[in-house]
Amino acid sequence: QVQLVESGGGLVQTGGSLRLFCAASGRTFSNSAMGWFRQPPGKEREFVAAISGSDKTLYADSVKGRFTISRDNAKNTVYLQINSLKPEDTADYYCAGRIGALVVTTGTAYNYWGQGTQVTVSS
Repeated sequence: QVQLVESGGGLVQTGGSLRLFCAASGRTFSNSAMGWFRQPPGKEREFVAAISGSDKTLYADSVKGRFTISRDNAKNTVYLQINSLKPEDTADYYCAGRIGALVVTTGTAYNYWGQGTQVTVSS
């Protein structure tokens, strides 16, 4: 069983940077694929980035080159570094984990979810 808690969101100006944190607890973290999803206001949840149990990464086209996902298994933490923020990045960001090590982009494939952290980008 895994529990996830996100932090690091806030209000940022266009072009700014932000680093999101996902603190995980449980015995399966080091072998679990982890992902970040986001839900803009009034829209559906969408895939952002994922990292496998062997540190392979995958990004949505809309964030590739600006966002970087990483993990520190010793600290049971997953990170999302966000650079060059745009207003369309405004959303609630969720950390997710799944049973298994492969990276996937479908939210229904993930088993554990955090409560979310809000990112607002002003223009």
